[in-house]
Amino acid sequence: MTAHVAFLRGVNLGKRTVKSVELQAAFGKLGYAGARTLIASGNVVFDARPAKTLAAKLEAGLEAHFGFPIAVILRTQDEMRAIVASGPFAKVKLTETARPHGILFAGARPDVPLASVAGDYDIVRADPRELYLVAWVQPRGGLGRGVTKLLDALNKQSVSTARAWNTLVKCEGSFTVAP
Repeated sequence: MTAHVAFLRGVNLGKRTVKSVELQAAFGKLGYAGARTLIASGNVVFDARPAKTLAAKLEAGLEAHFGFPIAVILRTQDEMRAIVASGPFAKVKLTETARPHGILFAGARPDVPLASVAGDYDIVRADPRELYLVAWVQPRGGLGRGVTKLLDALNKQSVSTARAWNTLVKCEGSFTVAP
């Protein structure tokens, strides 16, 4: 068995509500007993045999359970350890208004022009299946529109989801199965 994290895209937005207890039950029905959610219900740690069809199996099962499509981006325990150990923000001075994020892709990162937007976000590093950026908190408290535009452009060509860096670190530290 291999430990995985399933990052669910687009849940708990509007009427697309997915509660942690229901999500754990759905994973249990799919044969992944012991699955648990982290931080919010869009992050699920579970054990499974590696398979190219694992994400598709989860997506089909979750859609059947919840009644709407849910994209799943998977990373194994080893992949999560490598992501965190790579330290993409090690040379970045982070402040209260500089929020580090990782964008995870289901497959290869799409070939979309990448450029930082002054005062909105700075791209720190682009890896084959991840993109790391610092998003700047705007005067009204949220992130800028440029981040949304970037995510929209990326999602037109791929399946991806964004997570705050601290969420990725917590997911990496949540595994109970030794590699």
